[in-house]
Amino acid sequence: MALKAKVLYDFHSENPGEISIAENEVVTLFSEEELEGWLEGENSKGEAGLFPASYVEIIRDHITSNNNGFSLTQTKVQTSYTSSQPHRGFGADSSSFHTSQGSDDDWDDEWDDSSPVANVPQGLSSSPPLHPVASSLPGRGSSQQQQAKSSATVGRNLNRFSTFVKSGGEAFLLGEASAFVKDGDRICVVMGKHGPEWQEDPYPFTCTIDDPTKQTKFKGMKSYMSYGLTPTHTNVQVNRRYKHFDWLYGRLVERFPVISVPHLPEKQATGRFEEDFLSKRRKGLIWWMNHMTSHPVLAHCDVFQHFLTCGADEKAWKQGKRKAERDELVGANFFLTISPPSVPLDLQEVESKIEGFKTFTKKMDENIIVVNTSINEFGRKQISGFKKEYQKVGQSFKLLAQAFELDQQVFSVGLNKAISYTGESYEAIGEYFADQPRQDLDLISDLLDIYKGHLANFPDIIHVQKGALTKVKDCPKKEGELHDRCNIISFATLAEIQHFHRTRVRDFRSQMQYHLRQQISFFQKITAKLEDALQIYDDDQ
Repeated sequence: MALKAKVLYDFHSENPGEISIAENEVVTLFSEEELEGWLEGENSKGEAGLFPASYVEIIRDHITSNNNGFSLTQTKVQTSYTSSQPHRGFGADSSSFHTSQGSDDDWDDEWDDSSPVANVPQGLSSSPPLHPVASSLPGRGSSQQQQAKSSATVGRNLNRFSTFVKSGGEAFLLGEASAFVKDGDRICVVMGKHGPEWQEDPYPFTCTIDDPTKQTKFKGMKSYMSYGLTPTHTNVQVNRRYKHFDWLYGRLVERFPVISVPHLPEKQATGRFEEDFLSKRRKGLIWWMNHMTSHPVLAHCDVFQHFLTCGADEKAWKQGKRKAERDELVGANFFLTISPPSVPLDLQEVESKIEGFKTFTKKMDENIIVVNTSINEFGRKQISGFKKEYQKVGQSFKLLAQAFELDQQVFSVGLNKAISYTGESYEAIGEYFADQPRQDLDLISDLLDIYKGHLANFPDIIHVQKGALTKVKDCPKKEGELHDRCNIISFATLAEIQHFHRTRVRDFRSQMQYHLRQQISFFQKITAKLEDALQIYDDDQ
């Protein structure tokens, strides 16, 4: 018998392969298996294709017995797909929420987790929750369910693809979040000199990343690169592959909806073992790690600490991996972990600050492109154009010296040598120019790359906060109970913005100082080379 489902919300197809469905329509499912948050089936018009799994509830036929035999009774069971959300444009790149794909990213045998339990998406497992569920919002007490029902009268966002919805921000604001929060999981926001900020890290640490080493498995049939990580708070090295970083990134993005998790260096399908690529990837990972360890929240979250401290113990790794993948404090429940200051926020002032930051990030993003284009073009000219021109001048001086050597006069020998050395000096200076971008310009480009990733994160973070503000404005009767939850989201967002600015000032000040020092050293080296050439003319008089 074909599996049927009732449509809960209207959905209008926008991409090839999707079909439109209407509220209360009954559709036929080809399979109950979810494809990245989508189901495949046929609507009442006979059109076949994909539609969001969260927009329908499956109608199941269950067999019940009576005295005369068996009869069919129809019941409706709403499916719950909480482990992943549908993305527009099915089949497009969704690496932001998934671990790496391809031969480079298959888990090592000793790191793999083939247990079927570990791979069951949240909401589909028949096992009970691992931890007791309890509300941690103040003042909810035993009336939690009643409050959740009353808040349900607040308008719900029907765009289930909205970041405000997918992040859990809406569910939290409506009072639907509930989870047991341990003291160690609490994230404190405090009022600093310049506004809300994350509580300062009392135990800061850093982590070094060694040059990658080539490893093999399956008796040498497969090769991969391994990076040695040594955090200063343990001084014990652990080895990680890029796919392990990628898995961690996916967990962090899911765990922290209003924190900007730095993007990892881009993947590359070919040339994965080439020296230039490995060098660039390592530099990108170092920037990534520096931003992780300097963030008061990210640096001490359980999954990141497990990543840094779990050695080659297969059992310990799997236990930590499963715990991270079953984390209850994601989505709406993440906001339960935030302990805000007791000082109330002026939501109009918050909105003004958010709009100002939105304008700032837009302009910074635009100008990062300009700077990157300019320094890349300048670097290209140094590597090819400047080098070529200096070498051309140097060769012309050497040709002049060769012509002068045809003169057999003894007193011209010194001049000939000096001019020839001048030509060699210009050729050397050409090499200096070709090598210099690696010393300074490339490092600025690496810094811009990490910030392009942060800037790409903030539209979603801002959308969550603005969604909360909009709900409070649209529901004046519920303003009291919504206001406190909106304050929590606002405090977290402003704290993250504050951290971004502090880190940005630190990074750009340090990198520009280093760049200018390298430039000074570069021109001093050129000056020294020219002074050497000049001295030869004096010595041979």
